[in-house]
Amino acid sequence: MFNTSHNLNKKAEISVIFVDNNFKFKNQLNFFSKNELKQINLFKNDFDKSNLLKLDLLENNKKHKIVIYKIKDDLKEYDYQKAGGLVYAEISKFKSANILFDTDLSIKNNKYKFFSNFLLGLLSRSYNFKNYKLKKDNQKNILQFLSILSSDKANLHKSFNHAKNIYSGIEETRNLVTLPANILNPKKFVDEIFKLKKIGISVEILNEKKMKSLGMNAILGVGQGSSNESYIAIMKWNGNKSSKEKPLAFVGKGVCFDTGGISLKPASHMEDMKYDMGGAGTVTGLMKVLALRKAKVNAVGVVGLVENMADGNAQRPGDVVISYSGQSIEVLNTDAEGRLVLADAIAYTEDRFKPKFIINLATLTGAIVVSLGNEYAGLFSNDDNLAKQIHETSLKDNEKAWRFPLHKNYDKLMDSKIADLQNINYSGGAGSITAAQFLQRFIRNKTPWAHLDIAGMAWTKKDTEVIPEGATGYGVKLLNRLVEEHYEK
Repeated sequence: MFNTSHNLNKKAEISVIFVDNNFKFKNQLNFFSKNELKQINLFKNDFDKSNLLKLDLLENNKKHKIVIYKIKDDLKEYDYQKAGGLVYAEISKFKSANILFDTDLSIKNNKYKFFSNFLLGLLSRSYNFKNYKLKKDNQKNILQFLSILSSDKANLHKSFNHAKNIYSGIEETRNLVTLPANILNPKKFVDEIFKLKKIGISVEILNEKKMKSLGMNAILGVGQGSSNESYIAIMKWNGNKSSKEKPLAFVGKGVCFDTGGISLKPASHMEDMKYDMGGAGTVTGLMKVLALRKAKVNAVGVVGLVENMADGNAQRPGDVVISYSGQSIEVLNTDAEGRLVLADAIAYTEDRFKPKFIINLATLTGAIVVSLGNEYAGLFSNDDNLAKQIHETSLKDNEKAWRFPLHKNYDKLMDSKIADLQNINYSGGAGSITAAQFLQRFIRNKTPWAHLDIAGMAWTKKDTEVIPEGATGYGVKLLNRLVEEHYEK
């Protein structure tokens, strides 16, 4: 990660300025010489072709790279994030850079929106996992120093801190999802969650002995083939201590590695199953954001942390377990394990915390990837208002979610002949919907509930405008904005 400063660096190798449609900008702190200003203005007509100009200005026989970005007042917030990502792609090739935010733009009444989203996009695009390469690539992440300047220092500091807090949660999620499973086992995940106590989150851990006493046999069955113990981790943020309102609840699937169990997955691409804990990663990152920005809301994050391994003690296809909710489940396929983890976590969360809503996230089904690819998460809900809030909010940060139907006829497909329900639909089809119908049975007190199937969204195999290839951190921005815009007072 680069170092940041709010002091002008006159020796910077590259500088970024912003202009409006009329090519107006301020020569902030007299940074540009008359000769450089003259050279810049020669390119005025080139903006018909592109929103971005890259210029090599010659001054005293020394080249100074200039990036000029044309910005409009009618852009949406994600457009500003994209601009930040695009600019980072340019400045990251140099060791030092300036971003000069002072302009004559018509966005001056929306500076906070522009600054915070631009900086969030820039930070998001800058993500780089501290990998395990012993031979370091010196050319990677060459940017070391970045100066960010504006005469509106109050707005700049406020927006930078806001962007940095959100990015810290995204970074947390991406790091967790990227870690290999031999390092991020359930116990190590618990250790990472304990670190959040430093920022004011209270943490409670249910170990296997406690879960067994509570009757959480669904999650315990998933983890019984692993040499690593299973856990449920509970994170609580009380940002509105004076309020007696019910907390918001977020539940995440945390299968740290998924072999499929006895219903073994094919070997090809099984390594991707290290990120089958993406839902738990998002919940953890979200809770970090809420604490860092001191959100005026009470929230609880609950994550089920297990490994689904195949050994002599592993759960078998055909086994029946009694879940925490008291419902019996016939396990017809041990690779449909995420819903078993969530079944106990959701029912426990509803019983104990009686929340205003429950939103669960999980890399749950391959069927959702067939349906939506890598553009949308699947959204399922028993509450139209909550579903509408999530869908509309999801469009603002490009963490899109598309709603699928739930119906009693799909529900019948999950009925078992020997237990209350079975964990897969043997009739075929509607794989993502029937998985959601399974989860819905563990909401027993009419709590508003939404399920986000993020199997196609937790990882990207190509760079996007604001996300480098790898873990995306999907859902942190979406849920943080949902809380901020709809539930904080």
